[in-house]
Amino acid sequence: MPDRVPIIVTLASLEGGAVTLSPEGEIGYHEAPAFRNAIREAYDKRPKRLIVDLSKVGYMGTPGVATLVEALQISKKSGVPLVLCGMNDRVRGVFEIAQLHKVFKMTPDLAGALVA
Repeated sequence: MPDRVPIIVTLASLEGGAVTLSPEGEIGYHEAPAFRNAIREAYDKRPKRLIVDLSKVGYMGTPGVATLVEALQISKKSGVPLVLCGMNDRVRGVFEIAQLHKVFKMTPDLAGALVA
């Protein structure tokens, strides 16, 4: 079995107080804790909006989706809008099967997420 590649998560502040979180790689059971920590770190910055750019995520399993559901709960409690963007068809399909595309604010790209 090949070794798993650790997830890389880049955190950046944008003009207007938005923060982007850009994970890179697959988000499964082993990667979800690092992803969860990055989301918490992003919320600790007290952004006006948190954007999770999933354009570099090739696959997301149930633990990754669960982590984003937790992020949505934090978003609702804190009043900080959460926007997901850049999903490929495979990742978007996971959200559609679970009917989560109706719950999350999702845009095709970062530009759309800044105004959503």
